[in-house]
Amino acid sequence: MIWDFGKTIQMLSIIVDYAERNEENKRASLVVSPSSLSLNWKNEAEKFANGLQTLVIRGTLSERKKQIQEIDNYDLVITSYDLLKRDIDLYAEKDYCFRFIIADEAQYLKNSNTQNAKAIKQIKADTRYALTGTPIENSLAEMWSIFDFIMPDYLFSYRRFKSLYEVPIVKDNNEQAMNKLKMMIEPFILRRNKKDVLKELPEKTVTVLENEMGEEQQKIYLTYLAQAKTEIAEQIDIKGFEKSHIKILSVLTRLRQICCHPSLFIDNYQETSSKLEQCMEILDDAIKSGHRILLFSSYTSMLLIIENQLKEKKIKYFKLTGSTKVDERIDLVDEFNENEDIKVFLISLKAGGTGLNLTGADMVIHYDPWWNLSAENQATDRAYRIGQKNNVQVYKLITKNSIEEKIYELQQKKAVLIDNMLSTKMSFINTLTKEEMMQLFE
Repeated sequence: MIWDFGKTIQMLSIIVDYAERNEENKRASLVVSPSSLSLNWKNEAEKFANGLQTLVIRGTLSERKKQIQEIDNYDLVITSYDLLKRDIDLYAEKDYCFRFIIADEAQYLKNSNTQNAKAIKQIKADTRYALTGTPIENSLAEMWSIFDFIMPDYLFSYRRFKSLYEVPIVKDNNEQAMNKLKMMIEPFILRRNKKDVLKELPEKTVTVLENEMGEEQQKIYLTYLAQAKTEIAEQIDIKGFEKSHIKILSVLTRLRQICCHPSLFIDNYQETSSKLEQCMEILDDAIKSGHRILLFSSYTSMLLIIENQLKEKKIKYFKLTGSTKVDERIDLVDEFNENEDIKVFLISLKAGGTGLNLTGADMVIHYDPWWNLSAENQATDRAYRIGQKNNVQVYKLITKNSIEEKIYELQQKKAVLIDNMLSTKMSFINTLTKEEMMQLFE
């Protein structure tokens, strides 16, 4: 019998195989993950690799110091990026060489200058793995940083990498440089495409649903858009385009919020939002048809508005945001998958886009589009993953004649470069040209 598992299970199988083959003289392996996923690794190890002696590094500084001194007694040690950078001196004192070191959600290492990246690169290990669904989110420099962790110097210094590959590929669309880089990295990237490894996975249907702003909402949007154009033009004249990115992104955020619901930043706004009305209609119809829904938004304040609507309609729901405690996350996930009375799971895109197995749902709603299409896809895959037995319907809500349409068009356009490089979908908001950025305000 052949089982197709996710990357966590595949990694655990490698650790188990090593432990069984080296029972007399084995060494621990280290997993470094976002703090929200540390207990998830422990639970998966207990479920699928019960023979592994597993330790989660947590607690006070003195407790963690004692735990690190005892890592010799374990097969699998799990810590978070945040704790690793605080405890790196303790690991240095221990001077331990792990068998494997695994960077889970390795996009956390995308900036080579961060403490996350610097700390994990100091850990000694025979073999290094980086697990991620998004090796590139905004620039090729992020992929370079991940390779600098698993194979230092393989892609040269960043300065040389930028000169040889990043600038020619991103700025000049140099096909020769792209092909050469792809040839260098392909032998070291193991990609899992669902269509290849999960032959029996049910269908997934993605539908873009447009909505039109009501009169008051559109009036607010157009007024702010006109004001934004003037502000941005003045900012660029004074500081130049390169130094105006923060201001531009701030203005774009306001426009996105108006599309979601003007009350996200306008006090005492009493009117409704066309998108909210559309969303609640979809939820009502879906629940009546027996569906269970994951609803993602990049704004926790928007989730609160939807939460209030669900309360009024007496629809049972769960909510997960960045403030949800790690232990509570796991309990919410387990109960949602088992309790069919819970019809809706509200999830902030940043906090819940990875590391969750929510196959109890068979519908996904993306309330607002995000610059990074890969982040949306990963969020969808909380339901469309191993264990899903039902067809999955995905709805993307887009407001017509707005910044959201521009974001959606940009996603499709900017996906081409990474399609050629890694066959994944990304957006490159940080590398937009001045012309592309200003087109967002048209």
